[in-house]
Amino acid sequence: MPAFKLTTQAFCKMMLHSAKYPYCTVNGILVAQKQKRKDGHQQVLFVDCIPLFHGTVALAPVLEVALTLIDTWCKENDYVIAGYYQANERLRDTGPNQVAERIASRIAEGFNDAALIMVDNAKFSMECISPSFHVYEHHDNRWKSRDLHEDFFEDWPEAQKITASLLDSRSYESLVDFDSHLDDLRNDWANPDINKSILHLC
Repeated sequence: MPAFKLTTQAFCKMMLHSAKYPYCTVNGILVAQKQKRKDGHQQVLFVDCIPLFHGTVALAPVLEVALTLIDTWCKENDYVIAGYYQANERLRDTGPNQVAERIASRIAEGFNDAALIMVDNAKFSMECISPSFHVYEHHDNRWKSRDLHEDFFEDWPEAQKITASLLDSRSYESLVDFDSHLDDLRNDWANPDINKSILHLC
């Protein structure tokens, strides 16, 4: 069983994407560095997230284009596509649906230790008092829930503080997902400006 770790940057951007479109289903890709732990087991460090879509999240041709571009970007940066996140439209709908499981399973075909993260809208708050998502791992061809704890974060106090600060300053308004990129190709889906803001607050 791999150990998952989520960086502040990955968590922040996932939450900002959810905050920008609270009335929509949103989804995105988690990219990782795969590291060996001292005990020989695998550790998957999710270093960033790439916001995909809001509203219609299951358009196969557009998803293929997005995954191809992200895969190329990952290879250039020594990353790997290693996970998928989704926040459902309905407040209390926190479980993965067929779309989430299908896309996550596609990722698991290329990365055995993939994770599926579902944002829990009911627990989401501007103060980020507690982690507001559920983590699933692929086991025996099924997505099974894992217990979530603060050890899942590289640095939970930092992630909480910075995400709350960015939400308070409405930084989510400048977040770019693939829908925004396709509307105007000048919009950068890697979100370098938000990455700089996160780094500045660290």
